[in-house]
Amino acid sequence: MKILLVSAPHADTFGYSMPPPGLLRLGGALRDAGHQPALEDLAHRLATGAIAGGEELAVSAAKYLLPRGQPDLFGLSVMGATLPIALEIARELRPLWPGVPFVLGGPGVNGTDHWILERFPWIDGIVRGEGEVTVVQMADALRRRDTPFEVDGVTYRGPDGTPKRTPDRAMIQDLGTLPRYAWDLLPTITEYKAVTGEEDGLVPLDSGRGCVYDCSFCSIGRTWSRRSRPLPPERLVQEIAELRGIPGARRAYLCHDIFGADRKHAMAFTERMIAEQIQIPWEVRARADHLDAELLLAMGRAGCDRVLLGIESASPSVRARNQKGMAETIDLLGVVDDCAAAGITPILSLILGLPGETDAELDESLTFCAAAALRAGVNLSLHLVNPQPGCALGEEFAAVSRPVEGIPPDMALGAGLSARERALIEAHPDLFSTWSLLPYEEDRLRELTFLSLDFPKVLMRFPRTFAQLMADGSCGALELARAWRRDGRTFETFARERAAADRSCSVETPAIIDELLAWETALVRVGARGARRAVPGRYRLNAELFTSKLPLTEWTAHLSRCLDERAGRRVEAASAPSPIAAPDAPQTYAVAAPVSAPGRLGGVRTLRLGSGVTRLIDAVVAPEASQDALEAMLSSDKAQHAVRNLVQSGVLSYTVPGDTISR
Repeated sequence: MKILLVSAPHADTFGYSMPPPGLLRLGGALRDAGHQPALEDLAHRLATGAIAGGEELAVSAAKYLLPRGQPDLFGLSVMGATLPIALEIARELRPLWPGVPFVLGGPGVNGTDHWILERFPWIDGIVRGEGEVTVVQMADALRRRDTPFEVDGVTYRGPDGTPKRTPDRAMIQDLGTLPRYAWDLLPTITEYKAVTGEEDGLVPLDSGRGCVYDCSFCSIGRTWSRRSRPLPPERLVQEIAELRGIPGARRAYLCHDIFGADRKHAMAFTERMIAEQIQIPWEVRARADHLDAELLLAMGRAGCDRVLLGIESASPSVRARNQKGMAETIDLLGVVDDCAAAGITPILSLILGLPGETDAELDESLTFCAAAALRAGVNLSLHLVNPQPGCALGEEFAAVSRPVEGIPPDMALGAGLSARERALIEAHPDLFSTWSLLPYEEDRLRELTFLSLDFPKVLMRFPRTFAQLMADGSCGALELARAWRRDGRTFETFARERAAADRSCSVETPAIIDELLAWETALVRVGARGARRAVPGRYRLNAELFTSKLPLTEWTAHLSRCLDERAGRRVEAASAPSPIAAPDAPQTYAVAAPVSAPGRLGGVRTLRLGSGVTRLIDAVVAPEASQDALEAMLSSDKAQHAVRNLVQSGVLSYTVPGDTISR
């Protein structure tokens, strides 16, 4: 049977740069069963311009699908954010493909199957839960000329027009039996990455399913009956290894939300990755309480270089009220340090404004973020709550929550933008609460939006300056963020003027702020610029050199101790370094562009240089230096060793004549 399965469109850059792994599994399952699957990822087609966006999206998508020919079964895979446009595309196609069963599936139909069938008569059925077995059985039934809906795991419209539910389908016990991905049925990875220009080659893999927790803001645990099933280690390693044969694929994104929940499985997987020398970098999503130092070190050795940690809140009371199930005593900053020690970049995900969160509890989270930002390589990802269907907050607040103009919902970025989608969202707020925000005063929601969007940017760019203002002015992170928002100017201007005007700051604070801002501005510039290619046969300065009277490394450690203590972490007592060194003894520093190396965290680096090294740099990069002069300068082992270290650290770049790679 000819089965057309389509992933609904959206404009979230992260999503449209990668093929949907669930769709690829379904294509593999149908083909293994002797059917003719056709797959389409409309998010990718929207990004390439193959279909029009805006008000024409539904019509354009339907016209794009028509040349595929009328299928025997038409399915749309949806997230909560893409359910409205999927419904509109199906509405367009319904009169053109009469008699074809139209079904929806995916996480966007969790807990809403009855509502969808009651309200949208052009949809015939909903596939609940895993689709690999259900969709094949539906296709088999059509081949026998039977109804496709009387199989387990389906909700359908009965002869009397009312929704009927077949029994829930038993979950697949052994994920090692899952079908192989039908990579050939979607565009190539190279085509996906060409849309964004990204060179990371990140490819999502269906590495596991489910979650044993029931966090108030998440529907995953309930969807999978609070069970978690990882792909067997040997199968997962095999699927990662197979990426080596796919053009454009360079790294793996393991999509299971709670890597490490089964510690034995995680250790077996890392051991196998190391033993088989797969050497493909990978990243995961995990809970902070599932990752200890030993496991993180094993992950780092096995190629993991990035992990998204679901922190949600640094306040134990907020986590407890929202059923996070995380121990009150967990040392979150310790987990961040363990990630750094393993060479893994942590992405810290927090939710602001969870029900009942007080200003003091919100300040706990922001202070944690400020302390974490002082660690090398940390990324921050802050979000607002969307009471989506299928979770506890959806049950409690969906009926009284509404979208707020000008505040984009986190769970629906790049979707719901056309008038037809907005009309559906407005007409069915209970069904489309993914777009809604909790029923707070608008001023509070706008403050939380500022904190989720602008606050992380400041901490990522100026973590030491922010920490200095907190430490010297004895104010909290929330108070300082609110003061900057009221000020309305750039953070740099705000920081300088606050340091000068705040009476609680020491007389040395303005000079310290100037030094820190100069350093951090150089870090931002070099990070944005990246590495420079050298002229063949010549050395090129790949860093910014500057002098400072502030002992930068020691001062950062001092600020880190101050904020760790504010965050409630025990720290060793240590006196602050002398704030400003003697005027006649400034230090020279190099802010160097990132250099890729195994086991090293990405990011711009700062190195302190001796006077002799500084003179050597000036000499080898001088445009007037001849090849003979360079050879003379580097005739000693000491000079050669110094230059080699400067190249390896990213301070200098060098291209061998006739080579295309800077070294």
